Amino acid sequence: MAASTVGTGAPPAPGDLSGEGSQGLLEPSPEPKQLPELIRMKRDGGRLSEADIRGFVAAVVNGSAQGAQIGAMLMAIRLQGMDLEETSVLTQALAQSGQQLEWPEAWQQQLVDKHSTGGVGDKVSLVLAPALAACGCKVPMISGRGLGHTGGTLDKLESIPGFNVTQSPEQMQALLEQAGCCIVGQSEQLVPADGILYAARDVTATVDSLPLITASILSKKLVEGLSALVIDVKFGGAAVFPNQEQARELARTLVGVGASLGLRVAAALTAMDKPLGRYVGNALEVEEALLCMDGAGPPDLRDLVTTLGGALLWLSGHAGTQAQGAARVAAALDDGSALGRFERMLAAQGVDPGLARALCSGSPAERRQLLPRAQEQEELLAPADGTVELVRALPLALVLHELGAGRSRAGEPLRLGVGAELLVDVGQRLRRGTPWLRVHRDGPALSGPQRRALQEALVLSDRAPFAPPSPFAELVLPPQQ
Repeated sequence: MAASTVGTGAPPAPGDLSGEGSQGLLEPSPEPKQLPELIRMKRDGGRLSEADIRGFVAAVVNGSAQGAQIGAMLMAIRLQGMDLEETSVLTQALAQSGQQLEWPEAWQQQLVDKHSTGGVGDKVSLVLAPALAACGCKVPMISGRGLGHTGGTLDKLESIPGFNVTQSPEQMQALLEQAGCCIVGQSEQLVPADGILYAARDVTATVDSLPLITASILSKKLVEGLSALVIDVKFGGAAVFPNQEQARELARTLVGVGASLGLRVAAALTAMDKPLGRYVGNALEVEEALLCMDGAGPPDLRDLVTTLGGALLWLSGHAGTQAQGAARVAAALDDGSALGRFERMLAAQGVDPGLARALCSGSPAERRQLLPRAQEQEELLAPADGTVELVRALPLALVLHELGAGRSRAGEPLRLGVGAELLVDVGQRLRRGTPWLRVHRDGPALSGPQRRALQEALVLSDRAPFAPPSPFAELVLPPQQ
């Protein structure tokens, strides 16, 4: 396991949003500036003061900033960047634009969460939240929907009939008391400024800005009052960042800004060239998450769940080392306690208790009958003999997106049963004509271009069979950890 640290000095206490002490925030300007002047300053490479940044965020929330001005500022930040202090101020201003979540004092060191930058087949949150709850943590996970080729945790959970992702802060506290975890959507009361900027980034080609990504992620986590946070930063062919070096830059920014705001953050760099696990698609990924909570399922998924969970238990003081933390998470998967917490969470968030019990205690075949299913299945055959070098995640996800598993714009309905099952593992030897992929579809047969794109996702080589590598590459740690 590779690890590195960022920064020096002890961070302030978790949840400290005072803007004082060791945070090193920028000195406010004597007089507020008009938006065109702020845009011009950042456009020309200038450094915005705390008052400048807070003034911009206030204008975004109260509606005085025009859409063109918001887009211009986002583009100026995208092109000129922000230093660590500016990014910290922006993060804090976004977090304070709405309601702060408040929890019982006794929970202070128990509150932890995880965030992912998005991947194909990434159902880690569905497994990790209840596993951490089984280890004594409280997990108030505010999650998102899929957009583009990446799947959304909320969409996956909504493939379970009755599951309700809309929960008030008061309901979230009740959920944490009952189940130890909840997975909910971002409400209009929580970080409203981020909601506006997020939508604007999506249509102004500024999604990949490091300070904007950092502020968006951390502002939503800051309002949760966490003692520790782990962020899964993906790199590779189906990730925002194609290579590990770019992902590391984001990881260091997230960890450094988190430390400056009193939030203990670790960032895991994980590969996203091939799908995580064997199932891709909303209902299918719920099935695979349940398999993992049975103590079974694909090794790469279990490895990532235990690695991220182990880091969180260590960071929050629930384990003496990362390895001990990972062992505790693995035990929660193997002894059924994570599955029990998942069942409690389902029932507490609207799923009929009988259905929740049947899903968590049934066989894989029985579970499939209880979840949305596609109308047809179609298998693809290996075009030649060879060893599976890679199954490219991006072309697979793009075809499934066309078939209705993903959405192109917010609010678009999904075909929850559409997806794909990988019938082979990386490193496995294949013979020509062997089925390697099963596509679950609702519409007509795959088109010629879709079939070609999927077949090109399978990369074969002549080398001997090999054990597939773990997706986990590196952990960037907070100061003095």
